[in-house]
Amino acid sequence: MKLGLENKVVLITGGSKGIGFACARLFAEEGAVVVISSRSQSNIDAALERIPGAAGFAADVSSDADALDMIQSVEKQFGKIDVLVNSAGAAKRAAVADLTPATWRAAMDAKYFTYINVIDPVIKLMAARKSGVVINIIGNGGKTASPLHLAGGAANAALMLVTVGLATAYADQGIRVVGLNPGFTETDRVTEGLKTDAKQNNITETEARDAAIKRIPMGRMATPEEVAQMTVFLASEQASYVTGVNIGMDGGQTATVV
Repeated sequence: MKLGLENKVVLITGGSKGIGFACARLFAEEGAVVVISSRSQSNIDAALERIPGAAGFAADVSSDADALDMIQSVEKQFGKIDVLVNSAGAAKRAAVADLTPATWRAAMDAKYFTYINVIDPVIKLMAARKSGVVINIIGNGGKTASPLHLAGGAANAALMLVTVGLATAYADQGIRVVGLNPGFTETDRVTEGLKTDAKQNNITETEARDAAIKRIPMGRMATPEEVAQMTVFLASEQASYVTGVNIGMDGGQTATVV
């Protein structure tokens, strides 16, 4: 399905693996100019071998200086950024007894500021041009508290507020900002989280995975490609009146009225 994204410049942070990579590949199939970022040049190189025509920049976006340098390089080489997809960074899961102020701070650096350091300069550039879309792939941890994901969940909750707040602030300047909250998805990050869950509950990783799937009404985890399909749709003009919302995508696990 063609969504009118041909030749749009799309920057995807965390685009070398998991959901970010799936998004990059699908945007490329839609004819967009795809640029990915990752801390690892080797991961970028491996991803670009599977996404013909895409480009990549190595950057640690937990650093505001590195993030700004990367953004300036993208715009210098490819032109204005039309769509920003944030998918970089994840806070490590930890048991409540292991939380310290340093753990909470590290979670914000890993998840919250990896988004803010990119959003802030990009959305200001978009505002000057009166157009642009920002999609924040956040996660349901910001809506449902988990004892093993409190620090990361707090970062997610903060990003959800930022998403709605910036959408409201910039709506009259032609910018849309949308949050997407995947639940359990078949990614390396989820696998690592399940390892922590297994250790905490003294069960096997297979048992932890089975228990997680049992809590999902649809009976399975999402694939990265399914999340990417929603992301690409939200970035397109087909979703031109969607802004200021955080959309759940967890197979029906969070049964609440929002």
